[in-house]
Amino acid sequence: MKAQMRKGVLDMCILSLLSTEAMYTSDIIERLKKSNLVVVEGTLYPLLTRLKNAELLEYYWMESNSGPPRKYFKITDKGRTFLTGLKDSWTEINEAVSLTTQKQ
Repeated sequence: MKAQMRKGVLDMCILSLLSTEAMYTSDIIERLKKSNLVVVEGTLYPLLTRLKNAELLEYYWMESNSGPPRKYFKITDKGRTFLTGLKDSWTEINEAVSLTTQKQ
């Protein structure tokens, strides 16, 4: 159950991370791990591709001092608008769940 709930909020978390700065995939994974949202590359890549195909993210290549060029992801204007809607929905759902599960 916990895994399903985490999966449902990953879009919002990734868009939130990328709303402050462009990131390389391993940076995204590291930041999610620090927040106790453990994600592996096999989960993240399809999610990033889906968000990119929905025009919520875009990417660019940057040369690396320690190997091949790296793909950096950043949020689009459409992604920022979508993120605002996700955050509003999250607030509404969180409040509704809190009211429903409070001890009477």
